[in-house]
Amino acid sequence: MRGGLWQLGQSINRRLAHADKKTVVRRCFATEADLKKTVLYDFHVSHGGKMVPFAGWSMPIQYKDSIMDSTLNCRANGGLFDVSHMCGLSLMGKDCVTFLEKLVIADVAGLAPGTGSLTVFTNEKGGAIDDSVITKVKDDHIYLVVNAGCRDKDLAHIEEHMKAFTAKGGNVSWHIHDERSLLALQGPLAAPVLQHLTKVDLSKIYFGEFQMLDINGAHCFITRTGYTGEDGFEISVPSENAVDLAKAILEKSEGKIRLTGLGARDSLRLEAGLCLYGNDMEQHVTPVEAGLTWAIGKRRRAEGGFLGAEVILKQLEEGPKVRRAGFFSSGPPARSHSEIQDETGKNIGEVTSGGFSPCLKKNIAMGYVKSGCHKAGTKVKIVVRGKSYDGVVTKMPFVPTKYYKPS
Repeated sequence: MRGGLWQLGQSINRRLAHADKKTVVRRCFATEADLKKTVLYDFHVSHGGKMVPFAGWSMPIQYKDSIMDSTLNCRANGGLFDVSHMCGLSLMGKDCVTFLEKLVIADVAGLAPGTGSLTVFTNEKGGAIDDSVITKVKDDHIYLVVNAGCRDKDLAHIEEHMKAFTAKGGNVSWHIHDERSLLALQGPLAAPVLQHLTKVDLSKIYFGEFQMLDINGAHCFITRTGYTGEDGFEISVPSENAVDLAKAILEKSEGKIRLTGLGARDSLRLEAGLCLYGNDMEQHVTPVEAGLTWAIGKRRRAEGGFLGAEVILKQLEEGPKVRRAGFFSSGPPARSHSEIQDETGKNIGEVTSGGFSPCLKKNIAMGYVKSGCHKAGTKVKIVVRGKSYDGVVTKMPFVPTKYYKPS
């Protein structure tokens, strides 16, 4: 399932309000049997989670709060997200860094142990197979998380190249962490609340850093990162401990941190100017076009050595033909595939994600336009349901990020 989660949440609310409840239940059961469930499924349902199909999983799009209220509470206090549908895996062996650098744009070798970065898996044409947060645990251990909707193709891609690499004598193996669940704790109360559950001083773990530590009595992997623009952590926890950890976090927050669903997660990441794979990044979009040039390590720009390097390095030198940009707009919120025009009505691009910003109380969107039309302040027209509305290119993130970095 691709983006538009906020819109989906509103649609579900309307259907639940007006539809016959027995019909809604029957429709849910018709698809429920085919969907995978995280270990927190019953926990979500007992807390009022509205479950929807997402990337082959039954996931909560929202709880009792509206998506708007959940978004605002995450920024003011905090949100706890179940993201166990995403796929965590470890690459191990003395050549794991060399192997991974053939597939991604990051300078993995240049990462200090215990640090990580956003990166992109590329194909032979320089397009994005997926984006991922990777961490160098040690020189012979890389931990990474890939998107749920890309799991099958990502694992097949990694496995294909790993077989070729090991056939030539390379030393690398992998482990897929299906025995673990993944929670994302985000917002200003994330660190103080989590600190109650661990003896490790979290103030010494900065944005992008990773540690293995005990939380609430369970051996966890934590990365100080997230998908909201807020300070926070992604916590990989043994699945048998996941429900107890979720309960402990909510209890220690005294009701201020709330369970938060995919609908608010989508509005939060859009406000933070972050890409959603399948909407804002796809197989034909390069990291340069997507505005992720900063993720291509300096050494990698000089040496290449990753799939599609020739295309990407050429774009770095000459500039891409299209670029991702952010927009404010009037009228109804722009949606994925809304046409973007210049002031004369000429097509210059397309919206890939859009919606109403709960924090800014205005329409925001991102999309791709011809190079030269991407500069902040450029006036545009955005077509929604056949009618054009005024818009303007603006810098992203729309809402300032609050990552915890050394002062």
